[in-house]
Amino acid sequence: MKKRIITVISAFLICGLFAACGTQQSAQKSASSAQTETTAQATTTQESIQKRVAKDGAQMQTTDKSMPTRIPDENGTKINMHFGDTVIPGVLNNSETAKALIAKLPMTQTVNRYSHDFCGVTEKLPYNENEEHYGWLNGDIDYATDAPYFTILFEDEDVSEQYGNQVNIGVITCPLEQIANLSGSFDVRIELVE
Repeated sequence: MKKRIITVISAFLICGLFAACGTQQSAQKSASSAQTETTAQATTTQESIQKRVAKDGAQMQTTDKSMPTRIPDENGTKINMHFGDTVIPGVLNNSETAKALIAKLPMTQTVNRYSHDFCGVTEKLPYNENEEHYGWLNGDIDYATDAPYFTILFEDEDVSEQYGNQVNIGVITCPLEQIANLSGSFDVRIELVE
């Protein structure tokens, strides 16, 4: 009978030890999971803080939706872009990329009409990684670093932040409908305004 009591007591003790171990391991796993989740949240927060978007630092007008959102750089370089008989005026800014493009003018750039822009593969241009951002403002002239693309964006700025690898090099200076009403492919002559 003593052996039976000792066996039962031993069994309870062993079960208690395993239960305590399991609880400690569960607590450690919970703490580890909480730490991993906190780290993931911190990383996501840090990424969203570091995610640069087109409107960051931009001078904008928001009262006239028919005109480009970005206010042109008053010290920028005026250009004309000839889409056949239609001339789209613009101003290039003083970024490294814009200066490299200006050095090539006059030039012809082939572009095609898409849902929110005219876009075409262009020569690789230098760019400052600090100027690379997500999205665009309506009317922006951008250089996409991942292709490379020359692009004139005329709508959908409100959903544009899903698109990265953009460097703003300027803005058109006419009503957005002037370019939005065009369709097809063009060999666009880009030249300095005399």
